[in-house]
Amino acid sequence: MGIISKRKAKKFSYTPRYYQNDGEGSPYEIEHKFDKFRHTVGSSGLKSNFKNAWNDLRKKPDKTANRRILIIVAIFILLFLYIIDFDLSIFLPQN
Repeated sequence: MGIISKRKAKKFSYTPRYYQNDGEGSPYEIEHKFDKFRHTVGSSGLKSNFKNAWNDLRKKPDKTANRRILIIVAIFILLFLYIIDFDLSIFLPQN
């Protein structure tokens, strides 16, 4: 045990006694629900994750989700303006 070097964690490879591997992976492996749909999972580095996320955003825009987000933001803005008692009549034409 050196003064400068840090102690490494032990790694164990557990395989159950009666487990038969069919080639589809370990049943004990924890995987996120949407990992197979993401490109940013598994890549190392912040820059590569950002590039992959940016490419996904540019190539696969979800128009219904974007529209839904815009509607929600507009409702929140109007609700905020109502709460602070903002006079919305300045946007209407004067007769």
